[in-house]
Amino acid sequence: MDKRQLVMDAIAHLPTARVPYCIRFCEEGGMDAVRHLAPAATELYAYVDNDVELVSPPWWNWHDLGADWQGMEVPRSPAKVRGCGSYPAFFDEVKRVHDTTGRYVLAALYGSHFEKAYFSRGIENFLADLAGEPEFSQQLLNTIIDKNLVMLENFLTVSEIDGVLLGSDWGTQQDLIMSTATWEEMIRPGEQREYDLIHAYGKHVWIHSCGKIDKIMPALVTMGVDVLNPIQPECMDLAELKARYGAKIAFWGGISTQRTLPYGTPEAVRDETRRVRDLLSRDGGYILAPAQEIQGDVPAANIEALLETARHG
Repeated sequence: MDKRQLVMDAIAHLPTARVPYCIRFCEEGGMDAVRHLAPAATELYAYVDNDVELVSPPWWNWHDLGADWQGMEVPRSPAKVRGCGSYPAFFDEVKRVHDTTGRYVLAALYGSHFEKAYFSRGIENFLADLAGEPEFSQQLLNTIIDKNLVMLENFLTVSEIDGVLLGSDWGTQQDLIMSTATWEEMIRPGEQREYDLIHAYGKHVWIHSCGKIDKIMPALVTMGVDVLNPIQPECMDLAELKARYGAKIAFWGGISTQRTLPYGTPEAVRDETRRVRDLLSRDGGYILAPAQEIQGDVPAANIEALLETARHG
């Protein structure tokens, strides 16, 4: 079974010969891993050999916003934007990954909605906007979704793309960063428009949200999310998540990057990796990974223990 089919079957909650994995590194952690574990590798991910490959499609950013966007008052100057990236280069990269690696191809768009809004205003200002200036906030969020839908449709026609990863951190480690009512009213409708468009093109919807987001799990399931990341064990009960939602949604993550990976022994890393894998992969629905990208504070021996367990059990 090739890597792409392995991931497709895991998302579909079908039996698989092994649990697929997608282990990611921040830049600092990645460079450290290459030095210690794969000195002859031309690049880190060739050594890791994930079952999923993330590719970055052309997207858009805020551009030359006026100073009033960083003030406390509602800005009056226009929200200027600029596109970035090359479609020909992106299409070539997608075809290369699909044709030469056999991996599941995931178009990754972190910071796609709520985060995009607060990138324009600063998080403190935009959280205040949600409470005190709901009309402006909703208009800004709607503008972001309208732009996102156009950009998504520019590449969703590519048959070699299997899924799309959207990201916005809705949680802290204690609770949602906003009220459930605010999320339902102001965030959910735009997210649903994106999910529906992605599904209309036959792609999976992958969602990244850090933090404790238990309160909106029923909504995410109902909305049709196929894969949820990162399910942080420091603030999410993995056993409860699997029991309540595991038959309807797949999980990607769950291995502690705050405790075990940086501070545990290699044997502790192996033990936790096996425990999380066995729990979350029961009856399918799991892509093995740490809860966040591996940072530079993780010892090389622990990275090696994680990779060995992911590959060989």
